[in-house]
Amino acid sequence: MPAEKTLDLALSELSAAIGSLENAVDARIERQRESSDAEGEVRRVHADRSRLAQELDQSQFRANRLEEVNREVSRRLVTAMETIRAVLDR
Repeated sequence: MPAEKTLDLALSELSAAIGSLENAVDARIERQRESSDAEGEVRRVHADRSRLAQELDQSQFRANRLEEVNREVSRRLVTAMETIRAVLDR
């Protein structure tokens, strides 16, 4: 009878060990999936950052160009006003 109890105990311990192993494998798979999800999110964030940086550069270029055009229009308006004053003063 002690051999039967020893066998039952060994089978019970083996079953518990297999259960623990299955839990560890499941946890490992879950961590890998979460890691993969996080890596995908990091890639998306980097892509968004690159896109936003490019849009910022384009906006800055447009702002600089508008500033140049604004200065030119202002210069032309001053010239036009001076011409009109000169004509009116005659």
